[in-house]
Amino acid sequence: MLLVSAKAMAWGLTGHRVIGLIAEKHLTKKARTNIQLLLKNETLAEVSNYMDFIRSDNSLKHMDPWHYMTVPDGLTYAEAGTPPEGDIYVTINRLIEELESNQFSDKDEAFALKCLVHLVGDIHQPLHVGKEGDRGGNSVDVEFYWEKYNLHRVWDSGIIDEQKYSYTEYVDWINHPTLQQISEWQASSVMQWVEESMACREQVYDLPENKKINYLYVYNNINLVNKRLLQAGVRLAGVLNKIYG
Repeated sequence: MLLVSAKAMAWGLTGHRVIGLIAEKHLTKKARTNIQLLLKNETLAEVSNYMDFIRSDNSLKHMDPWHYMTVPDGLTYAEAGTPPEGDIYVTINRLIEELESNQFSDKDEAFALKCLVHLVGDIHQPLHVGKEGDRGGNSVDVEFYWEKYNLHRVWDSGIIDEQKYSYTEYVDWINHPTLQQISEWQASSVMQWVEESMACREQVYDLPENKKINYLYVYNNINLVNKRLLQAGVRLAGVLNKIYG
C-alpha cells in the first residue's frame, strides 16, 4: 500500500506555495486575522511546505503515510479500505475536526493548521491518490526534457518549474476562478477531491511507449495541473473560512 518514498513531495515547493497564496487571497477578513494571530509572522504560503520539511525528523515518521492514499483501479475507496497507519483522507478529516473542536492529538493548533494546509494541496495532486503497484508514479521512470525523472517528480515539480514563474507570478497567472467555480468547489466534500484525483489518473499515465516526454506532454497537461492547484487553494480557503471566519 506504500505510495511515495520519503523524498517525494507533492507539487514541490513552488506548487504548495501557489496553493497557500491562492488560499490567502480567498480568505474572509476575520479568518485572515485569526490565522495571522496563530501563525504570527508566517503566511499560509510560507508554512505550506512545513509537513514535508519535518519529514527529516525520525520521531515523526508515523506521519509519512498521511501524505497519500492508495485506491486500485476499479475499486472505490470504501472497497479498498483504510490502512491501519492511516492515509491522507482520514487525516484531512481528522485535522478539520480537531481545528473545529480545539482538541489536538498531535502537538498544537498551529501544527495542525500547517499540516492541513499541506495535505489539502497533496490530495489534489493526482499521484497522491495512487493506484496500486508503482508508488504513486515513483517507480515509473521517464525521460523528461532529456533528463532522467520519474512520473511522480514530473507532477510534483517538473511541469510547474518548466513555466519559469515564481510562486507569486504563478498565482497571478492562474488565480481567476469564477464565482460559480468558487461556490461549487468550496461546497464539495473531501471524498469528491479524492474521486477527482482518481479520475485524472488516466490522463496522467497517457505516456508514449518510449516514456520520453517533453513539450507535448506539458502542453496536454498544464491546464489540468493549473486547475488542481487552483481548486486546492480555493477549497483550502473555504475550509479555513468555516473554521476561522
